[in-house]
Amino acid sequence: MFSYGMNITLKSKVENSLENVHNGFDGELFKYLLPPGAKLIAFGGSTKGDIVHLNLPIAGEWISEITEHGETENTRYFIDEGIKLPFPLKTWKHKHLLHREGNTTVIEDNMTFSIGNFIMDCLFYPVLLLSFLPRVWQYKSYFKQ
Repeated sequence: MFSYGMNITLKSKVENSLENVHNGFDGELFKYLLPPGAKLIAFGGSTKGDIVHLNLPIAGEWISEITEHGETENTRYFIDEGIKLPFPLKTWKHKHLLHREGNTTVIEDNMTFSIGNFIMDCLFYPVLLLSFLPRVWQYKSYFKQ
């Protein structure tokens, strides 16, 4: 765990049950969320020990391991942490949190990252924010009943 870095949190409310959304976090969803030109090399799943491996245009390889997962009656979550990250990232931790809200599910992406320098982290923040922001409406579209 690292003691500094920037945090990005995005939330999306989808019209679907917690169970359906949780079961839908699979390789097909991951391919749907990838930016243009990115390739999914391997998707192991969303339980502890699983590996997700992709290749990003220009940036290169990104390999993350699921380091934790869990559930309660109204929530499901899993955390991926970067093993091999594209330049300039040094650290990456992404908590995927799903929670029931009435007949809908809220998907929260909570990402913490660092380049290793606070000023550079601040400069890189908008790049990552803009990279992940489309997920807010992608989730809504993908999980529409």
